[in-house]
Amino acid sequence: MQIIDAHAHLWLHQDTEVNGMKIKTLENGRSLFMGEIRQMVPPFIIDGRNTAEIFLSNMDYAQVSAAVITQEYIDGLQNDYLREVQNKYPNRFLCCGMVDARVPGYLKHGEELIKQGFGALKLPAGRLIMSDKRVWLTCDEMMQLFRLMEQNDVLFSVDLADGNEQVAEMEEIIKEFPKLRIAIGHFGMVTQPNWLDQIRLARHPNVRIESGGITWLFNSEFYPFKGAVKAIKEAAGEVGIEKLMWGSDYPRTITAITYRMSYDFVLKTDELSQEEKEAFLGKNAASFYGFTDLVELPYIKNMSE
Repeated sequence: MQIIDAHAHLWLHQDTEVNGMKIKTLENGRSLFMGEIRQMVPPFIIDGRNTAEIFLSNMDYAQVSAAVITQEYIDGLQNDYLREVQNKYPNRFLCCGMVDARVPGYLKHGEELIKQGFGALKLPAGRLIMSDKRVWLTCDEMMQLFRLMEQNDVLFSVDLADGNEQVAEMEEIIKEFPKLRIAIGHFGMVTQPNWLDQIRLARHPNVRIESGGITWLFNSEFYPFKGAVKAIKEAAGEVGIEKLMWGSDYPRTITAITYRMSYDFVLKTDELSQEEKEAFLGKNAASFYGFTDLVELPYIKNMSE
C-alpha cells in the first residue's frame, strides 16, 4: 500500500497576525498564539523550524510516499519557502500557494503564483468570516481567481467554516466552475453540527474531501479514534469512499500523537475493508492530485521491537 498525506504544513518560522492577534515562533516548539503560548510543534524542534527535511524523515519512517502541503493564515504566507520545497522534492510534495484574500487586490498575487508554477492554491476560507469585514467566496475578485485557476488546471484546496456557513457559496462556485478541482479539508469540521453538508459537496464530480485534522477534532476520545472511523464510514455512505482522502494536519497534530498514529488507526480498524483502506489512504489522492512515480518505502523496525 502506498500512502499519501493530503493535508500537511511546512514553515521556516511563524510571524504573522490574525484578527489583530500575534502569532510568532518562540523556542522549544512553542509559539505565541493569539494571546497565549501553545505547543505548536514537538518540543524537540527547539528552533520551531518546521522544515521539509524533518517532515521527510517522518514520512520515510511512517512509509508515507507523498504529501500535499497546504497553508493557513495562522502560519503566515509561506510561498517563497514552499516554492523551494516543490522544486527540490517534486516527487514527494505538491505545495499549495496562498493569497491573502482578507486584503483586496489578491487576484494579481494569485496570477503571479500560478506563473511561478504552483499547481494548487489554498484558502483558509473559515478565516474570511472572522475578520471585521466578511469576504464572500462568491465576490467578483474571488470568482475571477477561480476562473483563472480552472483555466490553468490549478487545484483549489479549501478549509471551510464550521457547519454549513459557506456551503451555499461553495455550491455556486462548483456550478460556475465544474472543471475546477476542489479539495475540502478538515473532513467538513466533522465534530461540529451540520458537518455532512460539507461532505455532500463531494457528490459533485470535481470535489473531494480530505481528513486533515481529524485526529485533532477527535482528540478528546484519543487513539484509536473510533469516532473518526465511524465518521469516515458515515461520509462514505453519503458520497462514496472514492471521494475521501486521508490527511494528517502535520505537524500540529503530532504534539499529541506520532505521525504514524495519524493514519494507523485506519489501518487497524475492522470497520473498513482492505480495499477501502487502500483507497482512503492513497489511491484516491494519487488519482485526484496527479501523483506518479511514488517512492517505495521499506518498513524499518524500532529498537523496541
